Amino acid sequence: MLKTSCLVSMCVLAATTLAHAAGSESEVVESLLGRMTLEEKLGQLNQIDGRPSADEPNVPHVDEEQVRAGSIGSLLNVYGVEKTRRLQQIAVEESRLHVPLLFAHDVIHGFRTIFPVPLGAAASFDVAAVERSERVAATEATAFGIHWTFAPMVDVARDPRWGRIVEGAGEDPYLSSAMAAARVRGFQGHDLAANDTLMATAKHFVAYGAAEGGRDYNIADISAQTLHETYLAPFRAATRAGVQSVMAAFNEVAGMPMHANTELIQGVLRGQWGFDGIVVSDYNGIAELIDHGVAADRKAAGNLALRAGVDIDMVSGVYSGQTPSLLQSGAIAVGRIDEAVRRVLRAKYRRGLFDDPYRYCDPARERNDILTAANRAAARDLARESMVLLKNEHRVLPLSKQARTIAVVGPLAKDAASMLGSWSAAGREADVISPLQGIRSAVGPRTRVLYAKGVDSKSTGRSGIAEAVRIAREADVVLLFIGESHDMSGEARSRSSLALPGSQEALARALRATGKPMAAIVFAGRPLSISWLAENVSSILYAWFPGVEAGHALADVLFGAYSPAGRLPVSIPRSVGQVPIYYNHKNTGRPPQESVSNTSKYMDIPWTPLYPFGHGLSYTTFRYDNLRLSAPRIRANETMTVQVDVTNTGDRAGDEVAQLYLRDDVARVTRPVRELRGFERIHIEPGESRTLSFQLGPEELGFRDTGDALVVEPGTFTVFAGGSSAATLAAGFEVIGDR
Repeated sequence: MLKTSCLVSMCVLAATTLAHAAGSESEVVESLLGRMTLEEKLGQLNQIDGRPSADEPNVPHVDEEQVRAGSIGSLLNVYGVEKTRRLQQIAVEESRLHVPLLFAHDVIHGFRTIFPVPLGAAASFDVAAVERSERVAATEATAFGIHWTFAPMVDVARDPRWGRIVEGAGEDPYLSSAMAAARVRGFQGHDLAANDTLMATAKHFVAYGAAEGGRDYNIADISAQTLHETYLAPFRAATRAGVQSVMAAFNEVAGMPMHANTELIQGVLRGQWGFDGIVVSDYNGIAELIDHGVAADRKAAGNLALRAGVDIDMVSGVYSGQTPSLLQSGAIAVGRIDEAVRRVLRAKYRRGLFDDPYRYCDPARERNDILTAANRAAARDLARESMVLLKNEHRVLPLSKQARTIAVVGPLAKDAASMLGSWSAAGREADVISPLQGIRSAVGPRTRVLYAKGVDSKSTGRSGIAEAVRIAREADVVLLFIGESHDMSGEARSRSSLALPGSQEALARALRATGKPMAAIVFAGRPLSISWLAENVSSILYAWFPGVEAGHALADVLFGAYSPAGRLPVSIPRSVGQVPIYYNHKNTGRPPQESVSNTSKYMDIPWTPLYPFGHGLSYTTFRYDNLRLSAPRIRANETMTVQVDVTNTGDRAGDEVAQLYLRDDVARVTRPVRELRGFERIHIEPGESRTLSFQLGPEELGFRDTGDALVVEPGTFTVFAGGSSAATLAAGFEVIGDR
């Protein structure tokens, strides 16, 4: 019945929408724009939240008369072929100009097949695998009628108290840029008009991750140098990758809220970078300019946002309600409205919606392209690539599948929902393989797997600890599954503490007292300060939130079918008192020295992180040798080739993430002590050596000044190579000539 209806709709299009597709992008857009009334123009800039109510979960909360009137240009939180086809049919067959709708949704790390959260995926240091994960997400989301995702989040984040650190790639602009570009490519594919590609959104522009105090929605008080070097870098990469949408951030930068920031949106994003896609507000962000204190009322807020270049008003209704009076008063020109409408219409043209607005009207795809065996296999691969082995004394891991008794303890061992993490789109708890399920499916029939929850993930109660200790005493080894539940990280999930929640450390202490070998598996959307675990537990595996294949991926790693190779995309602090802490900091006039007083350090703990950026172990070992450069000196516009030999010195094959860091020794502005400038994830057999090559050109050698220009200065540089940001193998060269 649904297919028949779609075919009928396609026939109707012959006399309506297909006429739009007969010209070039410019011809179609200008033809429509010239025939639009002011109300219809503002409709294209109006996005509403059609999220169904709890009482009617299958009915979008949309006024169909507004769709017929052309008063809505895009819809948020409406998906499913039947729902989207119905609303699209009204738009293209019953409205005056037959302009199709855009359907948008937050597809952050998978749609139905949920992959590791983005922070975890970044720990894989596998750009190709991350791109593949978004290709899967795009295929599934578009099968449900979605055209547009509000991802990737590319905010650099150096304060783990901020809950949304889970959605990005961590503290480093180079890694964040690589992951941003990969996710854009994965979502958007090679042809935006194909029926399995999603329009991506780089968010949140800009410096949202620099929120003061780690409090969501807070201001960002950073220097212009830091803004251009660090926080703009991933957006620059996403723009170069062809991203078609950018979302304005909730925060202010240097006293100007981003929804009113003409300098950065019109000046940098559109002017200097040439971005010609959509800028969309964040949820109610335009109206919130009033609370920021830069707009006296909704009319003033709309004026500021339009002048700044924010094209689409997400849910606040400011544009549709206040813009007519702005035009009447002369506060804004109609040309400003037209430019925003052009960009929205161009996006719809590039999505192929004027050619075929029903290209996502295929119930067969909705049934068959979701949670396939191939999709689950991809999720399992990325999940195990993302896990970081922080510590493995006495080689507690990998476990033997022939162990007689294994005690599985902890509040997250059976918590399938938490394996999905935050922003899990259409993911379902029933789809998830829990850690306990994965372990039980992996062991042989002679192995007993005992389970005790011990404590709740958030509660301070301790009544279950005695039972956990009892089964631990019966076991040969204890696997402790602890950390955050899924709802403790994400939007509006800032924390003042980075400790294990509730009574989980008390549970760990009680189990440690049994004397049994123990491995702790930590789930979280942020780096937690786990100093006690680091000092007292033999093995620690950081698993983030691994997704639907959590249990199988964990079993692969825990029992040695897969040797872990994830690396930290963010430093793990010893204490929340060290925050913000990140590897690519700058020196002071008195750099920290343990043996020298009056230097930049703490009285009560070391100034260094518990585990540094890039750290991660394997079930084998690697050695770095023979770091060499192609020349002792180059000019600023030339490229240096850096080579290093990596050898697997252990007894089993494994992946290594080779990392290259660079320091500009002396510059006219202070430079970080070192910066990531290359990485490669490689597979090496036992005893095998591989020679890796990295290129250092102007983009790697230079830094951005406050005008966003790339600057490469003459002088000496130091290169470091190794398996983490603490690498000590070094070599030097010189850049000569003019800067």
